Amino acid sequence: CLSLSESTTHRIICTAHYTWGRNCSSAVMPRITSHYTIFPRDKDPRWEGVEMERFADEADVVIVGGGPAGLSAAIRLKQLAKEQEKELRVCLVEKASQIGAHTLSGACLEPSALNELFPDWKERGAPLNTPVTEDLFSILTEKYRIPVPMLPGLPMNNHGNYIVRLGHFVHWLGEQAEELGVEIYPGYAAAEVLFHEDGSVKGIATNDVGIAKDGSPKDVFERGMELHAKVTLFGEGCHGHLAKQLYRQFNLRENCEPQTYAIGLKELWVIDEKKWRPGRVEHSVGWPLNRNTYGGSFLYHLNEGEPLVALGFVVGLDYTNPYLSPFREFQRWKHHPFVAKTLEGGDRIAYGARALNEGGYQCLPKVTFPGGMLIGCSPGFMNVPKIKGTHTAMKSGMLAAEAIFPKVTAEDPASETAGLHIPEYEDNLKKSWIWKELYAVRNIRPSFHNYFGLYGGMIYTGVFYWILRGKEPWTLKHAGLDSAQLKPAKECTPIEYPKPDGKLSFDLLSSVALSGTNHEGDQPPHLTLKDDSIPVANNLAIYDGPEQRFCPAGVYEYVPLETGEGMRLQINAQNCVHCKTCDIKDPSQNINWVVPEGSGGPAYNGL
Repeated sequence: CLSLSESTTHRIICTAHYTWGRNCSSAVMPRITSHYTIFPRDKDPRWEGVEMERFADEADVVIVGGGPAGLSAAIRLKQLAKEQEKELRVCLVEKASQIGAHTLSGACLEPSALNELFPDWKERGAPLNTPVTEDLFSILTEKYRIPVPMLPGLPMNNHGNYIVRLGHFVHWLGEQAEELGVEIYPGYAAAEVLFHEDGSVKGIATNDVGIAKDGSPKDVFERGMELHAKVTLFGEGCHGHLAKQLYRQFNLRENCEPQTYAIGLKELWVIDEKKWRPGRVEHSVGWPLNRNTYGGSFLYHLNEGEPLVALGFVVGLDYTNPYLSPFREFQRWKHHPFVAKTLEGGDRIAYGARALNEGGYQCLPKVTFPGGMLIGCSPGFMNVPKIKGTHTAMKSGMLAAEAIFPKVTAEDPASETAGLHIPEYEDNLKKSWIWKELYAVRNIRPSFHNYFGLYGGMIYTGVFYWILRGKEPWTLKHAGLDSAQLKPAKECTPIEYPKPDGKLSFDLLSSVALSGTNHEGDQPPHLTLKDDSIPVANNLAIYDGPEQRFCPAGVYEYVPLETGEGMRLQINAQNCVHCKTCDIKDPSQNINWVVPEGSGGPAYNGL
C-alpha cells in the first residue's frame, strides 16, 4: 500500500499502484483485499476504542466441522461416556446454516464405518435407500463408449455399497449426535486457532460479525466467542483454513509429500422415469479430457421416491493447460451420446462443487499435536481409486474419540502441556483398516504421471493392484504442488468450448444460482490476496488469468479499467461455494481462503 494521509485512510482504507502486466499501463485502484488477516485492525484507526473482548466457554472436547468425521467423533465420544457413565461435554461448531448444507459428495457410501458406529442404523432410519445393483465402467472417446469389465476386487467395484445424498446422511448423523447430548452450533465458523502460553492448542474462536466490506466496524459489530477444550478436533474437510495454520505451527507436513487435489463438480437431475435405473452406478474416464489430464465422471441412479440421478465430473488439479475449465469440461461431457441419452428430457435441480484430497498415503501429515488432532478429509484419508472418503473419514473420527476418551475423563490427567497431546490416535490409525486400505492403493494415482497418462495408469492398476493388491516394494511420488503445474499461456493451446444449449449444458451463473449460495454482501471478501498487485502482474500476464476458469462459481473476473487501459481483478465473493480450488490452484499462491460470516455459503439440499 502507498502511504496516505489519515483523512484519506478513513475515506478509502488504502490505494495501490499497479503496473498492469499486459498493457504496461498503470492506474491507482482501491485495494481489493480489506480483511483483517491481511491488514491488522491494530493499525487501522477506525478500530480505535472498539470493544474486542470475547466471551469464553469451556468444554472437554471441541470439534470444528459438522461433516462425517466430526459427527462420528462426537457420537463415539458420547457413546463411550454413556457406556462408562461419565460426564463429558462435547461441542461442535459448523460454518453452514444447518448441518449438511455445505456437504457435497458423489456419493457412493461404503457402510463399513457406519456398521461399526451404529450396527442398528437401518432401525434408526439412516437415509441409505439405494443399494448398488449394477456397476458400469467406460472409456469414452468423442462419440463412442468402450466398456471395461468391472472385475471383483477392483477399487471401483461397488458391490455392497449404497448411493446416498450425503447432505441428508450427514443431517441424520447430526440428529443422532444431538440425541446423545452433543452440543451442535451451526452457523458459527471457526475463524482462529487459540494457543496456550506453552504453545499447545487451547481451542478456537468463532468469526466476528458486523464488519463492513471496507474492513471497518459496523454499528452492529459483535466479537466472536472462544471455545476452550482439553482437546480440539479439526474436521474442516478438504484444505481447511485452520489446518493450514496448524501445518505451519507444528510442522506437521515435515515428513510427507505436498497434498495433491482434484475439483469435483456435481449436479442433481430429475429424469424421464423410463430411463431411470435405481441402483445403477456409472463411471467413465477419457473424453473430453486428454490422456495426460487426470479425471473422470460418475452418474448414479438414486431411489428417493422420484427418478433422480446424481452426476458429476472430477478433474485433477495437477493439470497443466491454464485454458482448461473444469466446469466447461463437465458441461461438454454431458453431450456425449452415452450420457445425453439419460439426461435428455430431464430437469437439472441442483449444482455444486468441492475440492477433493487425492494425495493418499504419501501425503498424510502428522495428525496429532499438543491440544489437538486432524480428522477426516482435512488430513486427507480419501481412497482415490474408489472415489470414496466418507467411510475413512468416519473411522478416523471414531479412532480419535477412542484415543481421547480415557485421557479427558481421567480424574488427574497428566500432561506436559495445558492442551492434551494424545499420540495414541496416530498409533491406532496406523493399526487400522484405514492405513491398510490407503497403503494398498498408494501408487494408483501417481502411476498416471507417465507418457501414456490415463492408459499407462490403468495398465499399472491392472497389474500391480488387481494382481498384487498393492504389495509392490516401492512407493511412487506425485508431481508436486498443484499450483506449480500450470504452464505459461504462450506454451499452451486455448480450448474452444461449445456454447451451452440450456438443455444439457448451462452457463456458470445459472448453475451457481442452483447452489443456493448466499453471503452477507457488506462484509470483507473472504477470498483474500496477500498482494493485490500479483493477479494482473503475474497470473494474467503469464497464465492469462486461470482463476477465471478454475473457479466453478464465477468468483474471479478480469475486467477493463475504467480508463480503458489495462485490466483489474474483480472478486465476486458472494458467489463462492467454498470449494477451496482457488486457494489450491492459484499459480502465485497469493489467494488465502478464510471463513466468511457464519451461515454464508451454499445451501445444498442433499448433495
